[in-house]
Amino acid sequence: MELSQSKTADGDSPGAEPVPEYTYRPSLLGAPFTFRLTADGLAYQAGRRKGTVPYRDIRRVRLSFKPASMQSRRLVTEIWADGTPKLQVVSSTWKSMMEQVRQDRDYSAFLTELHRRIAAAGTGTRFERGSVPLLYWPGLVLFVAVGLSLAALVVRGLQSGTIAGAAFVAAFLALFLWQGGNFLRFNRPGVYQPDDLPRDLVP
Repeated sequence: MELSQSKTADGDSPGAEPVPEYTYRPSLLGAPFTFRLTADGLAYQAGRRKGTVPYRDIRRVRLSFKPASMQSRRLVTEIWADGTPKLQVVSSTWKSMMEQVRQDRDYSAFLTELHRRIAAAGTGTRFERGSVPLLYWPGLVLFVAVGLSLAALVVRGLQSGTIAGAAFVAAFLALFLWQGGNFLRFNRPGVYQPDDLPRDLVP
């Protein structure tokens, strides 16, 4: 489902400002997850689970790239707030058993407005991007080591004349570099400002 504007801010006053709303389905059989940016805070609902998080209570926001089997360009925003379980806003939604649909435009519009409201609340929210540094940097070292090892296997295969084997390893190396490289590139750890969102993670 897409970003929409609900009729009124709280569903009661016809003259109230429209409320930005974003919905995605995290699984094919599960309930859809809906977020609304109300005057009181970030409202969320997934089945019977619902609540409203005041913008001033949001302590940390993290943007990251988390590809899935059915969607290679899947972006995730994690939100931590006082007294509330971690919330996740995902850029894709399940449409059928074999398809996840990207919602980049609506995802970006919703997050841009969410960041604006958090900043306006004057909180000390920390805005992070990418993976946790303690996981990212060892992962980068491992990625380089595996890449070099595979490249060495290709060279040895060519030197020994096993062209078919070298070609197979080379194809695997290319896939490894493409997928792993994208993951590391998008998930480089860092911080950002709410008025300057990283466009690789908020397209």
